[in-house]
Amino acid sequence: MEVNPPKQEHLLALKVMRLTKPTLFTNIPVTCEEKDLPGDLFNQLMRDDPSTVNGAEILMLGEMLTLPQNFGNIFLGETFSSYISVHNDSNQVVKDILVKADLQTSSQRLNLSASNAAVAELKPDCCIDDVIHHEVKEIGTHILVCAVSYTTQGGEKMYFRKFFKFQVLKPLDVKTKFYNAESDLSSVTDEVFLEAQIQNITTSPMFMEKVSLEPSIMYNVTELNSVTQAGECVSTFGSRGYLQPMDTRQYLYCLKPKKEFAEKAGIIKGVTVIGKLDIVWKTNLGERGRLQTSQLQRMAPGYGDVRLSLEAIPDTVNLEEPFRITCKITNCSSERTMDLVLEMCNTNSIHWCGISGRQLGKLHPSSSLCLALTLLSSVQGLQSISGLRLTDTFLKRTYEYDDIAQVCVVSSAVEVEA
Repeated sequence: MEVNPPKQEHLLALKVMRLTKPTLFTNIPVTCEEKDLPGDLFNQLMRDDPSTVNGAEILMLGEMLTLPQNFGNIFLGETFSSYISVHNDSNQVVKDILVKADLQTSSQRLNLSASNAAVAELKPDCCIDDVIHHEVKEIGTHILVCAVSYTTQGGEKMYFRKFFKFQVLKPLDVKTKFYNAESDLSSVTDEVFLEAQIQNITTSPMFMEKVSLEPSIMYNVTELNSVTQAGECVSTFGSRGYLQPMDTRQYLYCLKPKKEFAEKAGIIKGVTVIGKLDIVWKTNLGERGRLQTSQLQRMAPGYGDVRLSLEAIPDTVNLEEPFRITCKITNCSSERTMDLVLEMCNTNSIHWCGISGRQLGKLHPSSSLCLALTLLSSVQGLQSISGLRLTDTFLKRTYEYDDIAQVCVVSSAVEVEA
């Protein structure tokens, strides 16, 4: 929408046009059967029409391109380009012409002019041209302010400006969800899964060129959006990465803390920064857009003062035969040293082998120790490992750990795969 101040008699004329890609020319095919009254007239007219495709005249899309007929929609992440032309409509030579283009948003005013130097003179029927570009990073109302100042032959300084108002729309709706790893073996590394739901809320299809997660310095990321088929990596979305209007696509990523952070208990706790999504897409005739989300944050699960996790456990064991597991005990406190005692309590199906009530010694803040334990099961089926108790002798506080993991117990007559 153009809003202009009261008109004045000026020697120069300002023209502003948005630069966008053309579109394919479309026409409405009109045809009939040969037995109808027009006969082959309509079909012949379509064959003679230069805008139709030879041999496929009844298609709406033609071979010609159409220049933009209006300002069109501008979406967040796209590059706004505009052509600015100042033409001398008079028969006089004007001097010291200065053309300035600013973009006013809700939060800032940006200078888009390629040069702030004045042109010495402009002869009649000559023009000054400029092309401006700006990557749109805010939604809402934007105003392009074009100002022109010059000096007439009589030495009079003249000035005028025009305003071009447009709206920047939101192209994508992005929602994120975090999931903690359910595997007990994964819990020792604080694995977390990120699901990103991306919906196309424009009126035209998009080609999703890239959707990636840029992790923070604490994490390594693995993309889970492709599978390996016949030795080749194939996208789970197929060979065509188009996202139709109002369609939603779900992307999945696995994040693991880097070794230097995973080994220090207490660092990854509370609110942690995961990273940010980088989304690149293309629309009609290759117009490119790019969005980056703000830093994604996640509330890390709390483990209390002492954390017990598993580092190694077999999937399947034989009935009434001992097997070993490896536990990792971590002092999550950042200040207090603990003196721990380990107790092992048998359940109806799980029996611990070893001495219960043994001293583990002192465990300093943010440090860990690994412990190998032996046990056996007297019941077949999927059995839950429970019954571990850790007591801090300094505070006389006991921590109970049940349902630590599950193992499949089979009869010793059934061969267990390594």
